[in-house]
Amino acid sequence: MVNKKETTFQVMQFSAIGGMNALIDIGILNLLLFFWPTSDNQLLILYNTIAYTLAVTNSYLCNANLTFRKKSSKNKKELIFFCLQALVSLGISNLVFIGGIALLGSFPIPAFVQNNIAKSVAMFLSSTASFFFMRYFVFRQKGTES
Repeated sequence: MVNKKETTFQVMQFSAIGGMNALIDIGILNLLLFFWPTSDNQLLILYNTIAYTLAVTNSYLCNANLTFRKKSSKNKKELIFFCLQALVSLGISNLVFIGGIALLGSFPIPAFVQNNIAKSVAMFLSSTASFFFMRYFVFRQKGTES
């Protein structure tokens, strides 16, 4: 049975770590766009992937050692599952990011604002998916080293 208090605390910890990850994610994206501005979708996906990868690395380290430490075994199997969920979440992030930019492109707002709105929605949706993947698949139980 799932402990409501523990779940609430996990959501709070995950959200705090998520805030830190968001700063990394959007900060790196904006740095890349500042130094190498582009509207090319392939470069935008590359920039988003770089930013996301740095944030998700921080996410694993923090969530394995804090949020899900009671369930984390920090073994190869867990790392593989984490990487798989990160790839799915990256796919969500890239699709929403590029889709958001395309949708917002029809509005007369600066590209910087469009990119940041699209990135914010992408981060919210991919991190929501990530939480459920981590809670129910990656850190579901302690195991032995694979």
